[in-house]
Amino acid sequence: MNQEKPENIYETEGKVSFQQRCDNLNQTGQVLWFTGLSASGKSTIAIELEKRLVDSGKAVYRLDGDNIRSGLNKDLGFTPEDRDENIRRVAELAALFKDAGLITLVSFISPYQEKRDFARELVGDKYFHEIYVKARVETCEERDPKGLYEQARKGEIENFTGISAPYEEPEDPELVLDTDKFKLEECVKKARALLA
Repeated sequence: MNQEKPENIYETEGKVSFQQRCDNLNQTGQVLWFTGLSASGKSTIAIELEKRLVDSGKAVYRLDGDNIRSGLNKDLGFTPEDRDENIRRVAELAALFKDAGLITLVSFISPYQEKRDFARELVGDKYFHEIYVKARVETCEERDPKGLYEQARKGEIENFTGISAPYEEPEDPELVLDTDKFKLEECVKKARALLA
């Protein structure tokens, strides 16, 4: 995909700043980017964290692989190029949500470090928190609610991360949540602490 800015596009400066939006919501716009293998626990943690943050009066939105791929990115498959474009679009969306002052929870496998670094740069290092939701492939296969690992092992799904496609572990995440060791409650508490 072409990453260059199209010709004849000019950004219009608005009259409301990022700080004003954050002040309006009484919070700082931030992105918590959950990355890890399928069935590692990314969505489970993000769903619970979203509920608790909303219950405490925060403005939060959760971007998840399933809700994005069924709409905005339904034209993309799972080739390395399509995965890159999927994450590029999600990063752009997360950056806009952060700029609106929202706390944005992003749950995507996002297997490549380069694209996670791109998301960090776009959002801004100060407002981006990479969370590696770590679990052994065997654990993910046991948990797998959709039966995807079994299909991948049979060759019915191509380019499946952890089986027939690579996953690059984060080089320096703000947080590692090992779901082989930590229960949901502890994972949510640790993720929420990043927002303090």
